[in-house]
Amino acid sequence: MRRYELVSGIVFSIVALAQLTRTLLGWPVQVDLFTVPIWVSGVAFLITGSLAVWAFRSAGRHTAPV
Repeated sequence: MRRYELVSGIVFSIVALAQLTRTLLGWPVQVDLFTVPIWVSGVAFLITGSLAVWAFRSAGRHTAPV
């Protein structure tokens, strides 16, 4: 499971960085006719960042089999 947790942590980190970049630079996002507010990316950054930290911490807890 360690490899899965590391890959998950990397993917969540990339998504969190993308959301943070959108928040800081104010990039517009539009879905059909709805414009997504910037604060939504701030919330998404907090959630995906937390998931990344959780995955990395979980991967670090495993011990090598003897």
